[in-house]
Amino acid sequence: SQILIMFKSSGINAEYGDAGELEQLLKIYYSRLFPYTPYIKWLSYGNTEYLSKREFCFTLNGDIYLRYKSFSNVDEFRKELRTVNPFKIDVGAIYNVKPKDHKAFKSGSFTAVEREVVFDIDMTDYDDVRYCCSDAKICSDCWVFMKIAVRILDEALRKDFGFSKLLWVYSGRRGIHCWIGDENARKLTNQGRGAIADYLSIVIGGDQQSKKVNLSGAVHPSIKRSVNTISRYFEELMMDSQDFLSTPEKRAKVLSMLPPKTIQESLTEKWEHQRDTDSKTRWNQLKEAWFSFVKARKGKQENNLIYEIVLQLCYPRLDVNVTKGLNHLLKSPFSVHPKTGRVCVPFLAKEIDTFDPFTVPTLDEVVKELDAWTGDSTVQDYAKTSLKPSIDLFKKFALDCQSEMIDENKENKMDW
Repeated sequence: SQILIMFKSSGINAEYGDAGELEQLLKIYYSRLFPYTPYIKWLSYGNTEYLSKREFCFTLNGDIYLRYKSFSNVDEFRKELRTVNPFKIDVGAIYNVKPKDHKAFKSGSFTAVEREVVFDIDMTDYDDVRYCCSDAKICSDCWVFMKIAVRILDEALRKDFGFSKLLWVYSGRRGIHCWIGDENARKLTNQGRGAIADYLSIVIGGDQQSKKVNLSGAVHPSIKRSVNTISRYFEELMMDSQDFLSTPEKRAKVLSMLPPKTIQESLTEKWEHQRDTDSKTRWNQLKEAWFSFVKARKGKQENNLIYEIVLQLCYPRLDVNVTKGLNHLLKSPFSVHPKTGRVCVPFLAKEIDTFDPFTVPTLDEVVKELDAWTGDSTVQDYAKTSLKPSIDLFKKFALDCQSEMIDENKENKMDW
């Protein structure tokens, strides 16, 4: 039978109006579309013991949390998912014992020992520098912040740390997650994870702190690389769509990032008399005024301040607690966002410029596509829908992770 469920309103910021309708769609999704085999291949890395000690958390309608679920194989996982029909799936760490048996062990003897290094970038953390949207809402203008974040982090994780098994996933509404599956990443301690998070955290400080980026001495090559990445998007993002120097309030926020008693007063006065000047012109005036000020004072770090402003405006804002915590839960790939109905699909970092969160499939869309299929009946159900490119991409990633683990096990067992 056909099930046609619609949003309350159109667009990515819309919400499903009825939990019962979402529940019906999820039953079809878990029955016919969820990529069980590659999903379990990914999380087991070629080792069934990995899977049996992995924590899953299911969130049911009404925010009921079922933590410390664990499974021995894909059949167990598939059966439970179809039975419980969760509104959200979170993935946790690998523990020293099976999470489902954790109550049988004394306090302190049940510990997380391994998991992917993960990153969580949420658009709400950019609310102090984006003016088009706020809170949970996003648009194509502020989505450019996510493009920059993916570009910078993917390059840093690959070039500076040597990681290669990176899975980038859209969160279903306003953010992006990254899962690093390399074995040396999975085995890192909380301290090691913290070191990576600290290395990649440049924007530091709360709402009351006006200047949140401070560079001292020679600028690190990774910082220069990040600035170069941002420069590709800066005019489109900050000057055009955000128009970041268009109002006295916006200008005051940027000028507060400068050292006191330098060029703020002269620029404020100048801009008050240039009411029709655009943000690009004002930005060039700011840079020119700063360089002239530094030259007169014979300063040695004339580029640093401009770098600092650019980084504070556009550099990735990380939820460092998610990265640092070995046992932190994170929403699973191919979970469904319960507010938007969008599937949390993976994508390639190199294709972030063409990835469009507004066209990510929703449950009602893929169910309609299943109903409308008139082609070859032997085609797998997922291939009848717009989820096919995402699942095919995920299949390849899961196979790469499993193959690497099997090859490493063979090497370890080789008798020299």
